[in-house]
Amino acid sequence: MNNKKSIWFWQKMVTPHMVALASALAELGYDVNYVANEILSEKRIKQGWAKPNLGKLKLLLAPDKEKIIQYALSASNDSIHFCQGLRGNGLVKYAQIIIRNRRLQHWVMMENIDDEGLIGFVKKIIYRIIILKWRSHLAGILAIGNNASSWFAERGMYKSRILPFAYFLKEPDTKYLLEQNPRDNKNRPFRFIFVGQLIKLKRVDHLLKGLKDLKNKNIELWIVGNGPEKKRLEALANFLLPKKVRWLGVLSINKIPDVLSQVDCLVLPSRYDGWGAVVTESLMVGTPVICSNKCGSSIIVQASKVGYVFPANNIAALSSHLNNQYIEGPVSIKERQKIISWGKNLGANSGAKYLETIINTKQDKLLTIKLPWN
Repeated sequence: MNNKKSIWFWQKMVTPHMVALASALAELGYDVNYVANEILSEKRIKQGWAKPNLGKLKLLLAPDKEKIIQYALSASNDSIHFCQGLRGNGLVKYAQIIIRNRRLQHWVMMENIDDEGLIGFVKKIIYRIIILKWRSHLAGILAIGNNASSWFAERGMYKSRILPFAYFLKEPDTKYLLEQNPRDNKNRPFRFIFVGQLIKLKRVDHLLKGLKDLKNKNIELWIVGNGPEKKRLEALANFLLPKKVRWLGVLSINKIPDVLSQVDCLVLPSRYDGWGAVVTESLMVGTPVICSNKCGSSIIVQASKVGYVFPANNIAALSSHLNNQYIEGPVSIKERQKIISWGKNLGANSGAKYLETIINTKQDKLLTIKLPWN
């Protein structure tokens, strides 16, 4: 007989960043319910997202306030709840009120917050008010991203109830990828890649400028994605890196691991990224990463001890790291396998075991839990 408690995930949308973790928990024997307002938005479908495999978890769609309240009231008295944020989380907020009023175990998953400029200053005030209102009702915050833990502590959350967290993804078939993408062609170009939306926030123009000193070297830049900046970036690429850039367009999320396994370095130069799941995907297939310190996932790049982290918006620092990565050369099979082995710490199974440890650890011992990526 299964005596494990019922676990509920509350999300605005079914996301590959969270559903793999929830599914892995279900595989551990938990009764897992995943409540979402919708399966996939039109915007995400255009970005290449696909409906994920749900495994043994139960998907409960709640497209309106009444339905989400109904589900929250149906949860057992010993159930454990993981909710998306405390602000801007749509219908999830109605479930959180009931979870609070029923005094159920309530964890909040929150990303790094973009706090630059005047708007960022206002966000700090707003989040302080919100956290002071909620902190006594929360089992804790699972803080996703570099510096997220300290940021929420500064806003007033109890330090003893903040745990670093990540987006734990479905593990790729790395054996197949290694067989499909052999690395014995020493004459091919060194391949950098960017994967994401072509918007100003991602700073792809900084990547192009950072690579200009390598334009006479045997390199390529692959760009996966689309967006309003594409035409401007194409013009800049033609000027700075003529015939060096391949535009692959939008690819299905299921094809990204295969593409990442064919390149030598992922670059994510964003001014801000709450996490940056492509960084996780890259390390899981053994490809080093260069990213800005404003990417939440920079925490795992540093922990991986491959690749580099540079100060956001600092093109000179980015250029230096791009050059260093080029000089190091393509990752050998042995080194790639080593990174892949370490990358299993970022997989859904590792995340599920981490989450299981969290919910089974006493409140005063939470900070003693070993992080999966350390």
